[in-house]
Amino acid sequence: MKCPFCTHNESKVLETRVSDDLETVRRRRECFGCGKRFTTYERVEHSPLTVIKRDGRRETFDREKLMRGLFRACERTTVSSEQIRTIVDAVERELRRSDTTEVPSNLIGNLVAEDLKKIDKVAYIRFASVFRRFVDLEEFEKELKKIS
Repeated sequence: MKCPFCTHNESKVLETRVSDDLETVRRRRECFGCGKRFTTYERVEHSPLTVIKRDGRRETFDREKLMRGLFRACERTTVSSEQIRTIVDAVERELRRSDTTEVPSNLIGNLVAEDLKKIDKVAYIRFASVFRRFVDLEEFEKELKKIS
């Protein structure tokens, strides 16, 4: 495993944890070169999921892109990085349970929105305003009333 700090090729594993869903292994490592510690994750490699966008375009599901969007929606809220990872893991797990490898983007958005609504209302509204493309104040107010 290459060190992200000094690019040395050897490290030792200090700790290994299996996630609750048994699909991810988290390893805490220490570089033999610089002595710094870093974390790696191992996941089962699945066949790629294809996201069907609103305009009909198709793109490969990118969990990092989903995480970036969630981090943006959750800035300055109480939602932790671990909670964001948990949401992304749950969404991906749900998508992989289906019989198809092609999923509409609105399904992903709805799954994320439902999880966020349970955790933090501000993060939910931020995410929903982008995902649902609120075009006027009335739509925004309707959504606020739903969660009040």
